[in-house]
Amino acid sequence: MDAPQNKAGGATSIKKIVGASLIGTTIEWYDFFLYGSAAALVFNKLFFPEADPLTGTLLAFLTYAVGFVARPLGGLVFGHFGDRFGRKTLLVVSLLMMGAATFLIGCLPTHAAIGAAAPLLLTVLRLVQGFALGGEWGGAVLIVSEHGDARRRGFWASWPQAGAPGGNLLATGVLAALAAWQSDEAFLSWGWRVPFLLSGVLVLIGLWIRLTITESPVFQQAEPEEAPPIIGVLRHHWRDVLVAIGARLAENISFYLLTVFVITYAKASGIDNSTVLNAVLIASVIHFATIPMWGALSDRLGRRPIYLAGAAGVGLWIFAFFPLIDTGNFLAITLAVTVGLVFHGMMYGPQAAFFSELFGTRMRYTGVSIGAQLSAIVAGALAPIIAVALLQAFGSSLPISVYLGGAAVLTLIAVYAARETQGRDLTERIRA
Repeated sequence: MDAPQNKAGGATSIKKIVGASLIGTTIEWYDFFLYGSAAALVFNKLFFPEADPLTGTLLAFLTYAVGFVARPLGGLVFGHFGDRFGRKTLLVVSLLMMGAATFLIGCLPTHAAIGAAAPLLLTVLRLVQGFALGGEWGGAVLIVSEHGDARRRGFWASWPQAGAPGGNLLATGVLAALAAWQSDEAFLSWGWRVPFLLSGVLVLIGLWIRLTITESPVFQQAEPEEAPPIIGVLRHHWRDVLVAIGARLAENISFYLLTVFVITYAKASGIDNSTVLNAVLIASVIHFATIPMWGALSDRLGRRPIYLAGAAGVGLWIFAFFPLIDTGNFLAITLAVTVGLVFHGMMYGPQAAFFSELFGTRMRYTGVSIGAQLSAIVAGALAPIIAVALLQAFGSSLPISVYLGGAAVLTLIAVYAARETQGRDLTERIRA
């Protein structure tokens, strides 16, 4: 049965809703990924200059991880108010918070100017970024899922997911252009600030678009829950939260290894920055294009089969990934990242609809946010740190491949144990 429609849920409106969510999530992910790329390229030198190169990178990634620690708190706070008062207002707030934090990072003085206060301020702004992104994801996928009909929900809800590679594409593209047009000295001196300051302009565009969309009709028609949303989630949907956490492990870890850690790994292997950045750029274009395809396929075959295929694929491909990077050949590196991201997209494309269909309306924002963001701490936050530590300890990529392979097994178990949700009526008072 399709979710009920009103004028706001018509064919033209769903495209507008999707466009607003996609542009907003692209900007937010641009801000978030920009930090990760900068951590691999310049933050180790500008904010942790007294450490040796790999240790400095590890410290820079620790500040990167702080953003993930704040994400569950952001998911809980935004989820609570989003389930009480609606999706739209919270999406505007998250975009403003993320944009302001990213712009201010571009204004920060470095360690050479203010000493230890520089990495401290960097960490605070990273916390704000993580808090905002923790609240962004759930709202963006829900406002699309709750506007569209059940038959094409996987396709429509996958478009906000494409904001992740879209943001990565934008961040990597700007950095790649600067790396190509500037000397290393100029980029280290001031060029790295340009992408962060650009965020201010992007946020104004995204804000204007988001203010024009309507609230979710499914949310407007749902009866409020008596208990706070988090209580309802823990009481009725704790198994679904565990499913979401497990499902995110391989998806999250693989993404940050393929797009963030690969820059550090290539650099340690003596590969030119522009080579790996351009490879990630090309792979991100293909990733962006294929995510909606996997979402649409999940409307035909179900969420679980596509997700399971992606988890198995990335768990196996990672053993070929690093040997291809080691060749130093641009085509081989591009192939390595592209195939990895295609497998990632098989998980990420159906994920928005899959998670949305697990929870009841007035606890849905909280449920999807908590499940997704708790996993982000142990998966995305730690992935580059664990990978760098393993590389330091063993001097080999094999332990890193085993690490992701193990995560893929856990994801396979979680998704296999879940119930199929394809086509569920989102207006039902779902009780686990």
